[in-house]
Amino acid sequence: MTAETPVQEFTQESTEAKASSLTDAERRVLRAALTSGATRRELAQWLMAAGLGVLAAGGAVRAAAAAVAATPKRGGAIRVAAYNSSTADTLDPARANNSTDYTRCFLFYNGLTVFDPHLVPQPDLARSIESPDATVWTIKLRKDVHFHDGSPFTASDVVFSLSRLKDPKTGSVVLPLASQMREIKAIAPDEVTITLAGPNADLPAILAVYQFVIVKDGTTDFSRGIGTGPFRCKEFKPGVRTVGVRNTNYFRAPEPYIDQITHFGIGDEAARVDALLSGDIDIASTINPRSAKQIQAAKGYAVFETKAGDYTDLILRLDLPHTGNPDFVMAMKYSQDRERIKSAIFLDYAVVGNDQPIDPTNPFYCAELAQRPFDLDRAKFHLNKSGMANTTVPIVCSPAADGSEDMAVLMQEAGSKIGLGFDVRRVPANGYWSNYWLKSSIGYGNINPRPTADILLTLFFNSNAPWNESRWKDPKFDSLLLQSRAETDVAKRKDMYCTMQKMISDNAGIGIPVFISLLDAYSTRVKGLVPVPTGALMGYNFAQHVWLD
Repeated sequence: MTAETPVQEFTQESTEAKASSLTDAERRVLRAALTSGATRRELAQWLMAAGLGVLAAGGAVRAAAAAVAATPKRGGAIRVAAYNSSTADTLDPARANNSTDYTRCFLFYNGLTVFDPHLVPQPDLARSIESPDATVWTIKLRKDVHFHDGSPFTASDVVFSLSRLKDPKTGSVVLPLASQMREIKAIAPDEVTITLAGPNADLPAILAVYQFVIVKDGTTDFSRGIGTGPFRCKEFKPGVRTVGVRNTNYFRAPEPYIDQITHFGIGDEAARVDALLSGDIDIASTINPRSAKQIQAAKGYAVFETKAGDYTDLILRLDLPHTGNPDFVMAMKYSQDRERIKSAIFLDYAVVGNDQPIDPTNPFYCAELAQRPFDLDRAKFHLNKSGMANTTVPIVCSPAADGSEDMAVLMQEAGSKIGLGFDVRRVPANGYWSNYWLKSSIGYGNINPRPTADILLTLFFNSNAPWNESRWKDPKFDSLLLQSRAETDVAKRKDMYCTMQKMISDNAGIGIPVFISLLDAYSTRVKGLVPVPTGALMGYNFAQHVWLD
């Protein structure tokens, strides 16, 4: 991700992204200059001379001014409650598969790259990533990094960490992504080459995903969380709590600012909110929109919104006789009252979706795709054509899939108007993902944001995807997905993704009515939170950035 990198995918052309791509050194220069009395005009002129546009330069100066006005403070401890935890909690990044695991990945480890608020991968343990063809990548590593036990970070750690992700014996949840790496080789203590099975312009973004953080070469015991990250593991009890203390030798000094963070799960949302408002915790992650007004009305507390690609989707199994009928699927898509779901269920903490999974925060979102309306006349036409009119079908929902119970009731209401009965079957959250998701003929999923279009489509819509919810298979889609990975021209690649979004919207057995904002509640003593669309709480990477006022 140096200026000379031929693969242009990693340099967003928007002025906002250019402003965000300033180096740490440049940000420190801006802050120091403002502190010493330089005017904003002088700094903006300097930035424009350095190659930034007017808007980008102005944005960078405003960001620097805000940093001066809110200088981080060192010290203190925070307690953070997530919405889930279990005895399956892990410190092995390869097996991380829920929000508490993701948070631990960033507490104790670093990746080669890390996402900024614009979803542009920035160097972390890597100094640069270059490729002439998006197939053979050269990664130069930082030389000033040590693991928590004092051992130096080298290329061998990268080779070990990435190689175990592609080994089926590891049980990695990102095996489909890691398997693209045909060869991972250390060519110097601070340099690695990765050769892919085929071109993929998204490799720097893939390397920023939670599971791709770097562990120490040869690690077999992950109970201690030995990494290079901002916090050292003081305590880890699966299903109980995780305690991290500040890594005083962290290579991104002065971060982190907090001395200690305690992280645990409180499954009941109301209990999380009560714990926050009573002062028992400082952050309550993942709250219901209905709790937002209560929290905002309480002195000293606020709600942090992240607009992202999170969605709860209606799933219709295409490999079964009735739900696999294309007209029945289309009837269900036209029966989704998207505006009502947005306003009544999510209280406008959402944006309307269009039965495809790429949300408006993604640079490859297809804005020109015609919006599918709520249209019961069309729904009835397709239902009658499917031969399923005047029948009753089960629809499975659960608190585990955010908003699905209310969405199922709205579907039941719409169905009654077109001659289709829905038997709404509510099942407990416990065991939903193992016992009902991917198994019900009609049900709901809840998909966390993914940082790139390729990652999302590879994991959920490719014909052999591990989580292909509706069992949709289209060889043309699979071929286009492969072609898009190799395309380094951003405009051409966007056209490809737009075509794929239309294919999913028209043909897959998925109904996506809205993209749901991620809401976290916090004490206003906590400062430094910035939305990152890969997930709640700065893409689960909040710990090293926040401080207490």
